[in-house]
Amino acid sequence: MTTNTILLILLSIGIAFALSFYQYFFKAKSKSNTTLLLAFLRFLSIFGILLLFINPIISRKTIEVVKTPLPIVLDNSASIKDLKADKQALEVFNAISKNSALQDKFEVQTYQFDTDVLPADSITFTGKQSRLDLVAKNLKSVYKNQQYPSILITDGNQTSGEDYVFSFDTEKKVYPIAVGDTTTYLDLKVTQLNVNKYAFHKNKFPVEVFLNYSGTKGINANFKITQGNAVLNEQTVAFSPSKKSASFSVLLPADKVGVQVFKATISSKEQEKNTYNNTKNFAIEVIDQRTEVALISTLPHPDLGAIKRSIETNSQRKVSILKPNEIKSLVDYNVLVLYQPNAAFKSIFDQNKNARINTWVITGNNTDFNFLNQNQDDYNFKMSGQSENYLATFNTQFNLFALDDFGFEQFPPLENQFGTITPKSNQNVLLSSRIRNIETNQPLLSFSDNQGTRSAYLFGENIWKWRADVYVQNKSFEKFDIFADKIIQFLASNNSKKSLVVTHERFYNSGDAIEITAQYFNKNYELDEKARLTITVTNTETKQQKKYDLVRFSNSFKVNLDGLAAGKYTFSVKELNSNSSYSGSFEVLDFDIEKQFVNPDWNKLNQLAVQTNGKAYLASQTETLVQQLLADESYKAVQKSIVKKSPLIDWIWLLVLVAITLTSEWFIRKYHGLL
Repeated sequence: MTTNTILLILLSIGIAFALSFYQYFFKAKSKSNTTLLLAFLRFLSIFGILLLFINPIISRKTIEVVKTPLPIVLDNSASIKDLKADKQALEVFNAISKNSALQDKFEVQTYQFDTDVLPADSITFTGKQSRLDLVAKNLKSVYKNQQYPSILITDGNQTSGEDYVFSFDTEKKVYPIAVGDTTTYLDLKVTQLNVNKYAFHKNKFPVEVFLNYSGTKGINANFKITQGNAVLNEQTVAFSPSKKSASFSVLLPADKVGVQVFKATISSKEQEKNTYNNTKNFAIEVIDQRTEVALISTLPHPDLGAIKRSIETNSQRKVSILKPNEIKSLVDYNVLVLYQPNAAFKSIFDQNKNARINTWVITGNNTDFNFLNQNQDDYNFKMSGQSENYLATFNTQFNLFALDDFGFEQFPPLENQFGTITPKSNQNVLLSSRIRNIETNQPLLSFSDNQGTRSAYLFGENIWKWRADVYVQNKSFEKFDIFADKIIQFLASNNSKKSLVVTHERFYNSGDAIEITAQYFNKNYELDEKARLTITVTNTETKQQKKYDLVRFSNSFKVNLDGLAAGKYTFSVKELNSNSSYSGSFEVLDFDIEKQFVNPDWNKLNQLAVQTNGKAYLASQTETLVQQLLADESYKAVQKSIVKKSPLIDWIWLLVLVAITLTSEWFIRKYHGLL
């Protein structure tokens, strides 16, 4: 306390004494014990109140002993039990964590890890993943700016996350204890398969294969990929003590549409301790992007052959040249190319009002524009009936899809009737027309996308000349064929907005996070944050159903379906307020990553110890580790002098004391009739 504070306290004592003396002794005739008690109570009350006004700062000094933290982290993943090292791991953990000498020197704190790092309250060895890198991140966060050793009881087999060897702080020693049998057994393993999630029907897709071998002699292994009973690829792979890994790629056919499940297997004539890791299932979704195009015309023309050949350069497209009366139903086609329509196309236009199939209209000298005016709502035509040649001008601002200008303005002119073409709706013009060097400000090739229905218009015949000109200039039809394919691709896909959009994978591995995300939009296509979404998941074999609510996250709704057994599932997501729904399916593949190991990864644990200037130990060397930690002089307890300052007004007991003295004085005076 400062000198001023001490003087004020002394002054308060004087004032309290003076006031109590004046009130009870100055004019009082009796100096009984009661009077002395009342004067004392009055003195305490006044002094206490004045002391609260002064509010002196009270300093208290304490000595605290700070021990070095010693985190002991135990691997709680299922691989410990699969290696039959669960009892050994628990014995090592208890021997270290309950060692009284270590507890005297260190602040022992225990943790467990699998997919997350948690306090070691209950050890079950059932974790589905081993995230050793999370141990490093959590220790850095908890013991920030402190020097400490850490003990890691694990088999060292990491199944996900970043490489843990380089995740730990190199300035803080790590002492790994490897549990499990470190004897080297012969083991063949399918380490990893890299494959795309999707493939196109009737194409081939690559599979990148990584194989590992553990053993002391050379062997020849048989690797094969099967689907059901069919062997799709088989080959012999040689391993030796100097060649313990192999990688290669194979091409597999995508012959069936939908999710296709395959099995990769490696085997040999030698007996193995663990054969679970010899097999790995994988899946791919085969997509049929085949587009059926109906090229409809009432007259023969070179354009028809040029358009057909150009579109069919993409193996996923098939073009049928038909007359209007040859089409009974439009449901078999994805795109309609209407070449110079006239009154004979009446049935086609009538059917398409309900079918709403995207169309590409090509006009020319034989087009009935009066018929077109009556049967479409994109353009209004006022044509003279006289023929005119139109050259193309490329619009660089066109943005419906990406397309480079490969010489449109140098192409031969297209023929169309002369007149005025006026748009009735929003149109995106790729090519505008000009007569010689005079711009007409009218479209030559345009596109529209109205309420989910797409259409394209080419105002001119003889496009076969463009394809021929491209070949003359480039000795290849490729650039023109890409141009035609872009048009068909635009027309073959509909991006109409849906109110309920659900994102999910078509297959998951057992143990992986099974997460389904959904977004719900209102009528203005604004994200509706008040939507109520539920999902019903059904196992297709057992017919067992489970129902969940989707939880709101930032700009979407999510549900986590972890724990589903391997098998095929269908699901339905429903928005309860509007009854909008989405149905889908996925498959959970039988794959347990924690059963892939036959030995602890001693080499990697030793590398971690060297990286952090620690030392790796076997389970039988636990006592040696304890003695090393006890003998290490760099970890000593530190005495800290802690000064705590608190204002007197924070002392609640002083307020209570003042209240008691005032109350007691009042009751005593009342009892003796002095009020």
